[in-house]
Amino acid sequence: MTTAFVSHQDCGLHNMGPEHPESPVRLHAIRRVLERTGLLEQLTQMEAMPATAEQIKLAHADLHQTRLEMKLPTEGVVYTDEDTALCPDSLHAANLAAGGAVIATEAVLNGTVQNAFVAVRPPGHHAEYKTAMGFCFYNNVAIAACRALQHEGIERVAILDFDVHHCNGTVDIFQNRPEVLVCSTFQHPYYPERYTEIERPNIINCPLEAFSPPSDWRSAIEQRWLPALHAHKPDMIFISAGFDAHKEDPMADLNLEEEDYRWVTEKIMEVADSLCGGRIVSILEGGYNPIALAFSVLAHIEALSTE
Repeated sequence: MTTAFVSHQDCGLHNMGPEHPESPVRLHAIRRVLERTGLLEQLTQMEAMPATAEQIKLAHADLHQTRLEMKLPTEGVVYTDEDTALCPDSLHAANLAAGGAVIATEAVLNGTVQNAFVAVRPPGHHAEYKTAMGFCFYNNVAIAACRALQHEGIERVAILDFDVHHCNGTVDIFQNRPEVLVCSTFQHPYYPERYTEIERPNIINCPLEAFSPPSDWRSAIEQRWLPALHAHKPDMIFISAGFDAHKEDPMADLNLEEEDYRWVTEKIMEVADSLCGGRIVSILEGGYNPIALAFSVLAHIEALSTE
């Protein structure tokens, strides 16, 4: 199994301050664990390139990028909401994050690799069609999914989100696009409390109470996600890979461990092998305990790269 690892050192330039949980340390921790275990050298390493304005507009309003650029400071930080700040290099990093997702998508579609993990920041799944929020400026997975749908032979895609927070931005962008299936497990009630009650055949929301056992999370995936995937028959699968449902993560109150992330990755791979030739692009979202994040990503990539 050929797995790409897509990243860029400049994703570390986005810095919202020393106390902010969405910090450059996250990517450093992931790379360090992958290097020390020897897994990184087994992967096809690719460098992200910035997304174009046209690619960003595939998932966002025409003026979304321009509005963010107008807020970009020359020094210090400027908050776009109470959780999300721009520093001078933030949009450079955000363009690389979205572009890395696109590059991974192209690599999988042209057969260079079987699947890919995109280790980038800032994350994306809270970014709505015309709104940046929740640490997110551009919706990386939505941009990549839209790009995939431009390819001949890609008529339906699925986005699977196991971040502890609901993927409000992804739902906002795709709620009226039946060719895109969006499945999400998330703690509820909890941030962002938007679009969690929406009912569409292509939107599978799976709320979980705080302190739910991992068995509840696994049951939601088996009973809700897997039947929806087999009914939808995607030509490609995208993963919004948030690891903040880990029991050691400070941001929420679910109780997953590394082996849960390995399990869900294996389940997704089984579906992908059955329905879409194994085509998977996984894109980093949350995860704010650097050690738990790094070892969860390790388990996730080990599963992705297993023959």
